Amino acid sequence: MILLGILAASGAGVTGGVAGYIAGGETSGGGRSSSVDKFAFPSDSRSTLGTGLSATKSYGVAGMANSAVAGYAGGGWVGGTSSTVDKFAFPSDSRTTLGTGLSFSRYTSGMSNSGVAGYFGPGSTDGNSFPSSRRTTVDKFAFPSDSRTTLATGLSVNSLNSIGMSNSGVAGYFTGGGSTSVDKFAFPSDSRTTLATGLSGAGEWGSGMSNSGTAGYFALGIVGGSKVSTVDKFAFPSDSRTTLGTGLSAATSFSSGMADSGVAGYFGGGATTASSEVSTVDKFAFPSDSRTTLGTGLSSVRAFTSGFANEVV
Repeated sequence: MILLGILAASGAGVTGGVAGYIAGGETSGGGRSSSVDKFAFPSDSRSTLGTGLSATKSYGVAGMANSAVAGYAGGGWVGGTSSTVDKFAFPSDSRTTLGTGLSFSRYTSGMSNSGVAGYFGPGSTDGNSFPSSRRTTVDKFAFPSDSRTTLATGLSVNSLNSIGMSNSGVAGYFTGGGSTSVDKFAFPSDSRTTLATGLSGAGEWGSGMSNSGTAGYFALGIVGGSKVSTVDKFAFPSDSRTTLGTGLSAATSFSSGMADSGVAGYFGGGATTASSEVSTVDKFAFPSDSRTTLGTGLSSVRAFTSGFANEVV
């Protein structure tokens, strides 16, 4: 089971996006959802798309986007792991399903280099935490054709539930669940290095988002078996890490991230106990990182959601 999450990032210095999306997830009582909630920027007013995901999904469905063109939700759990990737065209939000999905069914995470390519990271192939089910594979979808290749160099650690975020035009980042390691993939070569300073704790079931050109953020999820509210911040381009003085509004795992670069980032949904899914959406203003909680959260309580955003037009 993973979260994931991720975002689409605009170029540095560009502000004023259109909307963020939080899709799918596990509902109260262990059900699965196909709902896609849309939060208009900057008002944060919420609507729910008439057409949601092509299937009810939870556990490891992930999002990424090609801003001003389309958002994508891929992988996840549909009663078994899925390889399906749904595409939502901007601004109509009409949905199609890619003819070529992930290279194999799995939990996944997302990040993107808008205008060039989007990436889905590694995760469990069968929903188990056994080492034999964990993978390092990173799939790359070229924009706008959506043709898929698989990176020769994947994640540096086998991952049950990776987490992604990106500095569009520069590099994307994945961290493996249960590890402090953060791998950095340079754009456009996709060459991989591992940051000298990783997460502040071995987080799993966390989420990521970024203020492109400035900093990326990882909500750690679960550390040492306990849910945490910790949010680590990696400054671009130095990749130096700090931990926010004010983290999430509650110790939460299985949330998802999205962002309106230059304005604010969001962590939405998740669970505060083993079976207490929430509809909460926390908003972190850029660049102060001050946190508020939206008066209107998700349309229903959900964990294991996916996030993506249309940041520029």
